[in-house]
Amino acid sequence: MQSNEIRERFLKFFEARGHRIIPSASLVPENDPSVLFNTAGMQPLVPYLLGQEHPMGKRIVDIQKCVRTGDLDDIGDNRHFSFFEMMGNWSLGDYFKEDTIKWSYEFLTSKEEGLGLDVNRLYVTIFEGDENAPYDQESKDIWMSLGIAENRIYALPAEDNWWSPGDNGPCGPCSEMFYDMSGNVGDLPKEGFVEAVRAEDVIEIWNDVFMEYEKKDGRVIGKLAQKNVDTGAGLERITAVMQNKKTAYDTDLLSDVMNLIKVNAKNYVEKLARVVVDHIRTASFLISDGVIPSNKDQGYVLRRLIRRAVFKMSVLEVDIRISERIIDIFVDKYFSSYNNLNGEFIKSIFNDEENKFSKTIQEGKKEFEKGIDPFILATTYGFPIELTLELAKEKGQTIDLEDFNKKMKEHQELSRTSSAGMFKGGLANHNEKTIRLHTAHHLLLAALKQVVSPDIKQRGSNITEERLRLDFMCDHKLTDEEKKKVEDLVNEKIQAGLDVVRREMPLAEAEKIGAEMEFGTKYPETVSVYFIGEDPSTGSGRAFSAEFCGGPHVENTKDLGHFKIQKEEAVAAGIRRIKAVLK
Repeated sequence: MQSNEIRERFLKFFEARGHRIIPSASLVPENDPSVLFNTAGMQPLVPYLLGQEHPMGKRIVDIQKCVRTGDLDDIGDNRHFSFFEMMGNWSLGDYFKEDTIKWSYEFLTSKEEGLGLDVNRLYVTIFEGDENAPYDQESKDIWMSLGIAENRIYALPAEDNWWSPGDNGPCGPCSEMFYDMSGNVGDLPKEGFVEAVRAEDVIEIWNDVFMEYEKKDGRVIGKLAQKNVDTGAGLERITAVMQNKKTAYDTDLLSDVMNLIKVNAKNYVEKLARVVVDHIRTASFLISDGVIPSNKDQGYVLRRLIRRAVFKMSVLEVDIRISERIIDIFVDKYFSSYNNLNGEFIKSIFNDEENKFSKTIQEGKKEFEKGIDPFILATTYGFPIELTLELAKEKGQTIDLEDFNKKMKEHQELSRTSSAGMFKGGLANHNEKTIRLHTAHHLLLAALKQVVSPDIKQRGSNITEERLRLDFMCDHKLTDEEKKKVEDLVNEKIQAGLDVVRREMPLAEAEKIGAEMEFGTKYPETVSVYFIGEDPSTGSGRAFSAEFCGGPHVENTKDLGHFKIQKEEAVAAGIRRIKAVLK
């Protein structure tokens, strides 16, 4: 079964059971400064898991784009990918364990509507209980009623069977499904099962999370107002199972690119090729969701991915311009599911960063000749340690890798601490500062369209407690006069004390009134629109700002304070960036 059919079957299966299909959110979280990327299907839905009413109802299904870059050294093995698609169905205070487990089982095993997997190769885990929640006897009973033998159901601790997005937010016990890849493993005692999973003879294919608890500052503080269900099945993992492959690199998702590298590389190494494939795919999706290479935040991650891919291609001894062919393959492969993928734009950003990296390598070589410490070369000049080792080998020198790794570990811990400070707060725990800046962000975009050009489109954003950042399409550097007019217009609207109103409406109606939407994003049939100023639905006049958005916002612009643009700069061809604050 090809990946496109798996996507289609999954969405149709749950649509037939009362779920509304919603599109994937952007990889860059909307108005959530606690994380750089959406790393799980539940992150864009946190407000609804906490009780806010979803415009599409209580049952929804989606396939969410995700990026995880915790440890890039794991990329290239059978299981880790920096980009992946998470298939999920959701109950927002509606059905709970019985329907969830029954439908998971049906989709996995039904030949007519689902995947038709062999029941005799399934294993299940449940939560063994602790001080936060009891042993999950209910899930065990449901699984046994479906025909799963008791000796194939394993109770595991919270580190395996409790899911939460971090230190804050909705969480709960989970029940996971595993599949015997060979068909020969058979019944296993608990210890044997754990070992088989570690050896990848048995792999996890689905996770049902029963979200009825809430975490705050790392501790479970009690139950949520409603019981929710969050399920997840990684498309890459499921595709490998359905195509009887050990890894998704051998499936229709990635095999074309793997083969392209294999026939063009003079020094082919499987793991290096996998890293190139993974990183270019991730970079393509990040660029399409508005991320531009930089030295901070999402842009830094993108820069690192591109540079790692370029360096690995040089080690493989493959023509560096093969990246353009790889991007074309990915755009063709994924465009039917994600139509904001623009191959020419992706290639222009990728090639620009590749050229910058070439200069970095030349500068790094000069510094190496001066005897600069490898750690300084890596962190200050962006010079890969692999290249330092190659140069040292040519000169008959040795590099103290132990010292380098120790310094890098300390550096990464410091970076994580710094990042945690910058993006402090838990998922959906928006504070007053970020909410005010979010509303100012809407005013800024509307002012740019009015002052500079109605064709301006947002290409990315980031909001911290200290400032807002808006990336937008524009063909010129803003003049001092334009910046002053934009500032004055935003402050005029703040002083006017405009009401900020949220309305749910059909997508067609929102498009008709010209509500601003994120560039290239797919939206569901019913959308949430925030109006600043007059709401056109009342017939009393056009709003100053109307944007597709999930919130949160202030109730009136008078709460914002004074708006000030700090910086306006270029981040890529045709893309400008403004950073601004409220005083």
